[in-house]
Amino acid sequence: MTTQQITAEQDGDTVPVACTLSSADLAARGDRWEQLASRAMTGRAQTEHGLRIFFRPEPGAEDELHALVAAENQCCPWADWTVETDDGQIVLDVRSTGAGVAALHGMFTSLRPSRHRAVTDPAHP
Repeated sequence: MTTQQITAEQDGDTVPVACTLSSADLAARGDRWEQLASRAMTGRAQTEHGLRIFFRPEPGAEDELHALVAAENQCCPWADWTVETDDGQIVLDVRSTGAGVAALHGMFTSLRPSRHRAVTDPAHP
């Protein structure tokens, strides 16, 4: 695994923008994200501070999303990962500062919404 030498400000401290997963663990985590996206993701939007990814409340989707967020909080502490329900959808909001925002904008670009109705941002149809 390659560690990027960029940093983000978090509570006044500078933290490295890097993932602590091994290549094998990163691939396994990516597979979990792909599986969740293929069955429940409805859209993805870049925000000023990171990303918002939208999911249908499919059976087990919210539980898997919470498990993935808990894991991401461990390996990518430079970002804030939250899950909430909004207007009948499950919304993942990932936020950072500085170089962390650019890193977030580049993450999850391979995820594709499931074949059901896709949206980019339910607040802006």
